[in-house]
Amino acid sequence: MAKTLEQERAAFEEDARRLEERRRKLEEREREQAISAVEKAGLLKLDIKRLAALVERMKLLGIDEVEKRLKA
Repeated sequence: MAKTLEQERAAFEEDARRLEERRRKLEEREREQAISAVEKAGLLKLDIKRLAALVERMKLLGIDEVEKRLKA
């Protein structure tokens, strides 16, 4: 345990820095997995205009509506 308030504050800030780094790495891995899923689905093979239009339409409808329509 830290002996002084300054040491305790420094230890706390170091822990916060490490936690933020872990959070950033996790977000990076999640993004990589999402891109991999899109790639496996074949969507990255679409030309950019077609993919952008598809994503824009999904954004406009909302994820719940898109899932509902795909299940029908």
